[in-house]
Amino acid sequence: MQQPRKQGLGSSDFDRRDFIKTAGATGLAALLTQAPTWAASEKPIKIGMVDPITSTFAALGQSEIKGAKFAEAEINKAGGVMGRPLQLFVEDSAGNPGAAVDKCSRLLSQNNVDFLMGTVNSAASLAVSQFAARHKKVFIATGGHVDALTGTSCNPFTFRTCSTTWMLTSGDFETLFSKFGKKWYFLTTDYAFGKSEQTDYETQIKKAGGTVVGGALAPVGTTDFSSYLIDVKAKAPNVLCLLLAGNDQVNAMKQIAQFGINKDIAVGGALFELEQAQALPPSALYGWWTMEWYWKQPKTPHVADFVKRFAAANNGEYPTARVWFGYATTHAFRLAVEKAKSTDTLKVIKALEGLELPPEVALQPHLPVYRAADHQLMISMFPGHVNTGGKYPDLFEVSNIVAGASIAKSAAEMGCKMPTV
Repeated sequence: MQQPRKQGLGSSDFDRRDFIKTAGATGLAALLTQAPTWAASEKPIKIGMVDPITSTFAALGQSEIKGAKFAEAEINKAGGVMGRPLQLFVEDSAGNPGAAVDKCSRLLSQNNVDFLMGTVNSAASLAVSQFAARHKKVFIATGGHVDALTGTSCNPFTFRTCSTTWMLTSGDFETLFSKFGKKWYFLTTDYAFGKSEQTDYETQIKKAGGTVVGGALAPVGTTDFSSYLIDVKAKAPNVLCLLLAGNDQVNAMKQIAQFGINKDIAVGGALFELEQAQALPPSALYGWWTMEWYWKQPKTPHVADFVKRFAAANNGEYPTARVWFGYATTHAFRLAVEKAKSTDTLKVIKALEGLELPPEVALQPHLPVYRAADHQLMISMFPGHVNTGGKYPDLFEVSNIVAGASIAKSAAEMGCKMPTV
């Protein structure tokens, strides 16, 4: 007799109902409760996902989980992976590196997962990468952008789906510099991600003959940016480069609008996300940014169908870049296991190296490849500007879709010297 196998969150330390309430996603609740039927003897392929469900990064983490759960559901509906069910276990990192490692340890010891994925903030990505290397488990970082992850700190067990900070900054630097001017001020989050972005922008500013007239490091979780904004007004830059994330960026953009700074100074930065745009009032919708994926690609095959399917499963919600990170990463594991015909760590590493995402998973015009030399996925960049006065979900205007491989540094330039295993 076939027994139903529940696709729950696994042995997580938070209540399932609390997560659904926190995520605010009727569609996600449906995905968590819908399950295919498998023979009791069929051993599932297990992926452990560690992402922030709480903290300033919660909205981003929840989106990555939705994308992964959506992929899990459609993979299982299509027969699983090599005829085996795929099972996703989710843990809350709370945006904390130590907590992320603790949850990974739990996923290995209690759930015996085959692979690891997730992380939003870069510090957690680096910590989990080191953990994965010690335990010889494949880890695909979904959302931590710091260059070092696939650069100076690269290791054979870590891959990354989202871009590097260098790719993010290169995506829109030329537009910001040529359109608005050479005097820049940086308001930067005080941890690995923001500092890496600022270093990359400063490299490009120096090469282009620009100047940095001021800057400030804001701790994660800052709610009052007034002291920083007073200094911005005093320094009068051409560009206020905002290198924040999650709720911090939302709070800063609201206060910038209250100060009227965006009326006189161009505001932009390396990364903007639909989750943030949704959280902003109309008065705070402004700026030039880079998206890493966008739902509106009328000339790209499969995108419209994906958007329609995801929205139908998620109460009309549109997919974001973070949703795509979770979705693409889950499918990348499927593709690699099928290519390797095994869940063996070394065989899956070899299968992931050079793996090109097919069009129905890539959902962008330039098919991304996990570069063998450093395990970085060469995704496209979507620079553009906020659609001022726009209504959800049409909140961003993409000006160009840039092939990641055309702006990415080589593995050697990034400082990756991949050890052998």
